Amino acid sequence: MLLIQNGTVYTMEENKPKQLDLLLHNGKIKKIAKKIEQTDQMKQVDATGLRIYPGFIDAHSHIGISEEKISGQGDESNENTNPVTPTMRAIDAINPMDSAFHNAIAAGITGVMVGPGSANAIGGQFAFIKTDGRCVDEMVVLAPAAIKIAFGENPMTTYGLNGNIPSTRMGIAALIREELFRAQQYLQTTKEDASETDFTLETYRPLFEGKIPLKAHVHRADDIFTAIRIAKEFGVRLTLDHCTEGHLIAEEIARSGFPAIVGPSLASRTKKEVSLSDFKTAGILQNAGVCVALTTDHPVSRIQYLPVCAGLCVKEGMDELGALRAITIDAAKICGVDHRLGSIREGKDADLILCNGNPFEIKTSVVMTIIGGRIVWKKED
Repeated sequence: MLLIQNGTVYTMEENKPKQLDLLLHNGKIKKIAKKIEQTDQMKQVDATGLRIYPGFIDAHSHIGISEEKISGQGDESNENTNPVTPTMRAIDAINPMDSAFHNAIAAGITGVMVGPGSANAIGGQFAFIKTDGRCVDEMVVLAPAAIKIAFGENPMTTYGLNGNIPSTRMGIAALIREELFRAQQYLQTTKEDASETDFTLETYRPLFEGKIPLKAHVHRADDIFTAIRIAKEFGVRLTLDHCTEGHLIAEEIARSGFPAIVGPSLASRTKKEVSLSDFKTAGILQNAGVCVALTTDHPVSRIQYLPVCAGLCVKEGMDELGALRAITIDAAKICGVDHRLGSIREGKDADLILCNGNPFEIKTSVVMTIIGGRIVWKKED
């Protein structure tokens, strides 16, 4: 058992921090109280003067798939031989030995949504994993966690420049619609335990059962609307990832009821559809009533700068508590893991970070990172 005493705890279950003790046991938060007496069975951490947060969450990344320091064979984010590849699974490409995992842990990022890139109209299956481990199967929290779809420039340039479909936005939408229609028809007539099943179309069963969302790569406003239109046509869940021009249509996104994962705002504006990228977008969307998370899109922006991105969102008008929610509990909700992660509550996973100040400030350091009740990183080491 690990006892953390005298820290200022930001539970994300309440709006204001409190001075609390935390008892961790068997990977879970066993007890939260103003004072917990230490016993011989407990290892004690004195958190006097420190802030304690739930582990931070990056809601969209390619960590372990697009590996740092390695090009070519180290980048396996896109199976760009076919624009429709729903059976690709992130867990088969994530390399836990990627050095970026260490950077994430040292920055307090304990959970990440990881999956294929955006070359294909339908790219494959995301997984939500923890950042500590050597075997990806033991790191998984939820897999599959989403099915990736992509609109805009990336699929068009990957295939259209070679004279293949999709070469237009209409082509992308048509491919996605056709595939979802085939899957819907198949699932309406086929039981899960049927003797003759279609491996590809079975991929969509959790989507149509409402268990996971489509994860839509969308930058431009018109692409955002197309993603919403298709999701509503088929009655499926959706997350709007990147949502670069979301601040232009914030009220419409709010009315759709779909959440947004905003970023990577720290990255360069390397293509036309991200020309309006700005740190103000997340705050405008949140103020309009949209549930918002943030993404570094690692390695587009390096994953350890997620708290910096949140701080820059605050600088550009986002509420500070809202920015914290966007990398903790709201990110967990959008990723479908809030029953285990995203806040400090008895019974939840003991994934915590201890900071010596406001994590949105450059001078602040993560002093300790705890995942599954185990200290996995200490600044002093």
